[in-house]
Amino acid sequence: MSKRQTSVSPQLSSAKITDTEDVSEVRERIQAHVSRRSTTGASVMPSPDGLRRSTGVRRRPYAQWNFTNGEPVGGATYLNAAAIPISSQESIILSELLFCLIGIRGTYIVPEFQGDTLVGFKVSDQISEILRDLVKDILPLALHYSQIQSFIQRTDDMESGPVLQALAEAIREFCHDYYISVVELEALLQKENLTLHKVLYYTKPIMVSMEVIADALNTITQANIRGGEVLTLLDDRIANRTGNANARKTLIDLMQKAAVPYMEALQAWIYKGAVADPHNEFLIEDTEVCPKGIEDDYTLNYWAARYMVHHDRIPRFLENLSDIILRTGKYLNVIRQCGQNITPPRSEALVYSHSNQNHVLLIKDAYNFASRTLLDVLMKENDLMGHLQSMKRYFLLQQGDFIMQFMDACEQELSKKIHAVQPVKLENLLGLTLRLSAARNDPYKEDLTMTLLTVDLFTQMSRLTNNDYLDDEESLDIRDLTGLECFAFQYSVKWPVSLILNPLIICKYQMLFRQLFYCKHVERQLCKVWKSNNNAKKFAPEAAELYRSAFTLRQRMMNAIQNISYYMMVEVIEPNWHVLNQNMATVENVDDVLRVHQNFLDMCLKNCMLIHTDLLKSITRLLKICTHFCDFIQKAQRYFIDAELTSMLKSCGWNDQSDSEYDMSASQPNQAESAMEPSETFSENVKRFDLEFTGLLIGLIKHINDVANDNAADKLINLLHRINFNSFYSDQLNFLCAKDSMGKSPK
Repeated sequence: MSKRQTSVSPQLSSAKITDTEDVSEVRERIQAHVSRRSTTGASVMPSPDGLRRSTGVRRRPYAQWNFTNGEPVGGATYLNAAAIPISSQESIILSELLFCLIGIRGTYIVPEFQGDTLVGFKVSDQISEILRDLVKDILPLALHYSQIQSFIQRTDDMESGPVLQALAEAIREFCHDYYISVVELEALLQKENLTLHKVLYYTKPIMVSMEVIADALNTITQANIRGGEVLTLLDDRIANRTGNANARKTLIDLMQKAAVPYMEALQAWIYKGAVADPHNEFLIEDTEVCPKGIEDDYTLNYWAARYMVHHDRIPRFLENLSDIILRTGKYLNVIRQCGQNITPPRSEALVYSHSNQNHVLLIKDAYNFASRTLLDVLMKENDLMGHLQSMKRYFLLQQGDFIMQFMDACEQELSKKIHAVQPVKLENLLGLTLRLSAARNDPYKEDLTMTLLTVDLFTQMSRLTNNDYLDDEESLDIRDLTGLECFAFQYSVKWPVSLILNPLIICKYQMLFRQLFYCKHVERQLCKVWKSNNNAKKFAPEAAELYRSAFTLRQRMMNAIQNISYYMMVEVIEPNWHVLNQNMATVENVDDVLRVHQNFLDMCLKNCMLIHTDLLKSITRLLKICTHFCDFIQKAQRYFIDAELTSMLKSCGWNDQSDSEYDMSASQPNQAESAMEPSETFSENVKRFDLEFTGLLIGLIKHINDVANDNAADKLINLLHRINFNSFYSDQLNFLCAKDSMGKSPK
């Protein structure tokens, strides 16, 4: 047979050669073509420097192990495969297929793009249809490989975050084994022992794994997730891949390697209380709420708001542990800020493993150590219960002799308007009383100070409950407030006790104190009126007769105020304090301490009628009317005493009235000076006080009834029975209700 030179056709040309050629010569030319492709192309194994930076990839698109959207590399010649027998076509297509599996475009297998995204491959029509079908069954592996390489290139920078970088590195290791498989196929090709059927058979197991990886990476890219969300997605894919052992094993291996930086951050948090998260991927965020420039000033928001949990950053396998993870680091931070060294008894490396849950045990051990250590620091080293006992002694008026001596010393100063009160004088009197009373044995008496608040109790309570609405008629100008209405104790504690006795807790103690303190003041004023009974015996018969109704009203006021005070201190505070002591003996961590103490204060505020707006208004008005009545009686007594003295002087013949304060005779008692309305007589004033007090007390009883009907377990019903022990006020209430319903007084 004559030998003729084989013609060269352009890429993907469908022209055929009709002349017959020597088969051996064709084989030699094919081998030479394959040899040229092997020598002019890149090596099969990827260069480690070619994938490191995406900027280099953009500048040198052909230096990456992935397909590029552009013209093929020039300088190569292409054979017309249509004129070649099928067996020879298979050798050519096998060579190009192996190159295609590692991201190198071929002559007869060309990648197709939509924009910069690879969507598939086109196999030349010069290739036999049988071979094309086999190639198309293998090409999805090349597509998955390209998608994986694109993900690696996108995450090859510091901005992608440690989890994605760790995942990309794990995929590179997986691709290393993939490259070895391709090299083994190439070795078989060089030995002429490879067919497309063998390639399909050998790549079938790895194709499923590549498909699973590519699908997960595409989802990560489209959702633009990172950190814990990536780990959650991989965990879900592992749970859904129960039917394919190889794909599941591959995902588990990637998951374990991608979780390494996340678990390292978690380890630093649960062992040291440190947050090192520059890429904002860790589930804990340190908000740094402490004021700048103020050392050791840990505000109310430290415990509740400094460390926040981002639920979208929590991996699925840590969801049930997020609460104790947060507490562990918080406890360790407090311990470290107390100046103590943190040495966990079991500080093993925290590693995620899908087969076992050893990381769960390590987290729980770290939590138990941190909670136990901080609880010992609070309870033993800083004597938390001693501080709480001191708070009860002063704020809840347990130290009776101290309170009485303090009120004796400061009552005159506190009776002034707020702008006239001298805080320095009150501070000195407070220190003197602490040293002279039984409170001198209190080790924490130096922590007690005083303050003059700028709002009344009702406004303070409204702010606490986030209810800023206040009627204009109910709002009080600070100039109208007295020192008694603004006075409160303050308690200064150091870290870490300030976690428990934070500003909000101190505010709640202050509101309880203001309620009790003012009740005690009103009770003292009523006792002074009671002492004046002996003076009334010396008055003229007409004046003494006037005082009978006043003394009756005073006794009713005394009974109401004493029962209110007894109810709050004995029936509310003492039982709740007993429960607090019992619960404190069983707490296991600081959060339990906060919860138990918070419940104690909330129950006290509720049952002491501070939470309910209507009850607080009724109590405040009741105390006010009692105070005004006491002022009125004391002024009236001074008038009668001066009138009796003037009468005695006149009977002795002294007529000079220049030094007399009053120009009235004892024979005119009904024209005594009135504290409220000068035009009214003494009897009319007493009657008016009686009506106002009775109406306010009936209103209080009605509000208590309404609250008790809503919740039968409230202790307020005990106060109702104490005040209305003989049903006097309930009868009055029924009478008024019947009068309103009938429009007239019933017979």
